Amino acid sequence: MLKFPQKAIPLLLTLTSAIALHGCQVVSVKQQAFNVTISNERDSILTRDKISEASLNILSMTGREAKICSNDPTSCLSDIEQIPQIPNEQFFSTASELYLAKAMSLEKSSECKSKITQDKVLSAKQEEKLNAQNSCIQQEMQMLDRSIRYSYAYLFKTERHPDQRIFDNRQVQVRDFYNQAIAKLIMLSSTQKPANTANSGFNVANNQYIIDFSRFPELKDQKIEDFISSYNLNFSGLRSINRRDGFGSEFVTVLAKPKMSEENKYILDPLNYKFKDGVNPNIHSPEYLATTISIEPAANTSLKSLLSNAPLYIKVTDPYQFDQLQVEGKAYPLAANFSAPYGLWLASTNLGKAAYLSLIDRDQQLTMPHLYMLEPYNPNKKVIVLVHGLASSPEAWIRLTNDIMGDAVLREHYQVWQVFYSTNMPMLESRYQIYAITQQAFGQLDPKAPAAQNAVLIGHSMGGVISRLLVSNADISKQAFKIFKQRQLAQPKNIPFIVDRLKMKSINNFDRAVFLASPHRGTAYADLWFTRVARKVIRLPGAFLGAVADSLQGDIDPKDFVKHIDNGLIQNGPSDLSYKSKFMELTQGIMPKAKLPYHSVMGNSTNSTDPNIMTDGIVPYKSAHLDGAVSEKVIQGGHSIQETPEAVLELRRILRQHLIEHGLYQVKKP
Repeated sequence: MLKFPQKAIPLLLTLTSAIALHGCQVVSVKQQAFNVTISNERDSILTRDKISEASLNILSMTGREAKICSNDPTSCLSDIEQIPQIPNEQFFSTASELYLAKAMSLEKSSECKSKITQDKVLSAKQEEKLNAQNSCIQQEMQMLDRSIRYSYAYLFKTERHPDQRIFDNRQVQVRDFYNQAIAKLIMLSSTQKPANTANSGFNVANNQYIIDFSRFPELKDQKIEDFISSYNLNFSGLRSINRRDGFGSEFVTVLAKPKMSEENKYILDPLNYKFKDGVNPNIHSPEYLATTISIEPAANTSLKSLLSNAPLYIKVTDPYQFDQLQVEGKAYPLAANFSAPYGLWLASTNLGKAAYLSLIDRDQQLTMPHLYMLEPYNPNKKVIVLVHGLASSPEAWIRLTNDIMGDAVLREHYQVWQVFYSTNMPMLESRYQIYAITQQAFGQLDPKAPAAQNAVLIGHSMGGVISRLLVSNADISKQAFKIFKQRQLAQPKNIPFIVDRLKMKSINNFDRAVFLASPHRGTAYADLWFTRVARKVIRLPGAFLGAVADSLQGDIDPKDFVKHIDNGLIQNGPSDLSYKSKFMELTQGIMPKAKLPYHSVMGNSTNSTDPNIMTDGIVPYKSAHLDGAVSEKVIQGGHSIQETPEAVLELRRILRQHLIEHGLYQVKKP
C-alpha cells in the first residue's frame, strides 16, 4: 500500500478535485456552418419533422418530453400553463406549434388518408373505415382550431403588438403556424360539405366558424365550388409567383362553372343576336379569384373566451381591392398571391391545346371568340385587352400578364381581359367577331366609369393586324365587291353580314394601342412551301361555313361561294397573312383613327440595322413598321417577342406612360 507524506495530501486532494471537475465539464466550443445556425433558429414543424428549437426550449425548461407533448398537446400544455415562470408569448407560441404538429400527424395517419367516400353503398367494413376517417378528420380540425386560437393570442393578445416584434424570428414562425392552420382547416371543411357550398360556415366540435364576405361582397351570393390554399401549388410555366407578404392566408376561390347553352352555335350577327339572359355567354367573368382569408374573434373578445370556445369569423378579403386589414384596432399589410388564380385558370382551360385543335377545325366549342376577365370587374381600373396571334392563345401573354400582376402600380390601375379566337377563321371575320364581343363586354359597363374609358389594346402578330383594324374607321366594301366575280357583284351588296364585315368602325373605348411583331403588310413566310402545305391542312371552321350557307339560302349558292375561298377574298387566316393575299391588298393602308396614340414593338433576329434586311424570322421590319407611331422599339429576338423581358419592360413603360398622360400616376423624383 502506497503511503504519501503528510504534506503531500492537500496537494493530491486539490489535483483530484481539479480532475473530477474537468471530467464533469459538458460545454465545449466549436464553429458550425452558418446554414445550420439559421436552420436551428428558423426551422419548425412546417419545415422539418420536429418542432422548433424555441418550443423545445420551453419543454426542456419544464421537464417535458417533446414526443409526449406532440402526441397529447392538451394534457402537456395544461401542466405547463400552471408554471408562472413561462411568459404568455412563449406559452402561446409553443401551444400553437404543438397543436399544429398534432394536426399534421393526424393528416398523415392511415385513418385520415382513407379513400372511402359516401357516394356508394358501403359494406360493414367500409362503413367502419368511413367512421374512423370522419372521426380522424374531426380530431384534426379540432387541433387546427386550437392552433389558430393560440397563434392569434400570441400575435394580438399579448403585451407586445406585432410591430414591436418585427425582427423576432418567432413571430414569423407563429404567423406561418396561423396561416397554415387556416389553410388546412378551410380545405378540410370543404371536404365535409356538399358541392358548391364552400361559402357557408361550419362547426368544429362546439366551436362556431362564421363566414364574413364584407370585404369581398361579390362572393356573397355566388356558388363557391372550393377554396384552394395557394401555399402548396407549384406551377410550371410561370416564371415567377407574384405574392404580397402580410397577414392572412392566401387562397384561390373557385366559383361554380356556369352552363354554356349556346357555346357550339356559330352566330353571324352577334351584335343583334338575342342571347339568353341578354348576355353573351362567351364573355367570361373570372372563375378563379385571388383571395386572402383571416380567422378572427369578434371585437373585444377576451383572451379567456378566445382560448375556449368564442365564435370565430372567417374573413374573406379581395386583395385587389384591399392591401391592408384592420385587426384588433390596428392596420396590417394584407398577404396575397396574384399568380395562383391565373395559373389555375391556364391549367384548367388548356387553351394552348385548344388553339391548335381549332386551327384544324377539331374543336367546335371554341369557334366563336371568347373574352376572359382575369379578375373581378373593378369600375375604377383601366382595361387592357390582349389579342394573340396565329395558332396561339392567351398563353402567349403569360409573362406580360404575370408581370402586370407583380407590378404594384400596374396592378392598382389596370385589369386584364384576354381574347381567344380561332385563327383559322378569315381575318375579316375574326376582326368582326372580336369587335362584337369586345363592344358587348364594354357595353356591360357604366359608360361613365373609368374602366369604360381610355382602355389599352395590345395585339401580337395576326392579333396585332386585327387590333389595328379594331381601332380604325374604314369602308372597303367598294374595293371588296370588285373581287367577286361579275355575276356575283350585285348580291353581296344586299347581304347584311357581308357588308358588316367590310365597313369597319373603331371601338371608341380604346385610346391607345400597341402592335407587337405584326405583319401589317403581310409576310412572305406564309408562301413558303411548307407553310403552303400547312395552309391546305388548316380548314375554315365547319360551324362558320354552315352558318354562312344558312344565311345565303336563296341569294348565292353556298357551294359556289365556298369554291372561291382558296383564291378569293374569303380564305383562312394563315392564307390572309400572305403579302399576296386579297386581305392584305384591301387592309394594309388602313391606319388607326386620328389622334389615337399607337406603338410598335418588333423583333430583329439579324445582325443588321438596315430596314430592308431586319426581320424577326417571320415578319420583316418593313411590314411591322407603321408611320406615325408614338414609339417604335426594335428588340434583338425572334417572332415571339412578347415573351422576352425587353418587350415586357417596354410594354410596362408604355402602360405607365398611359397612366401619366391621364393623370393617374406621377413619377417620384429621387
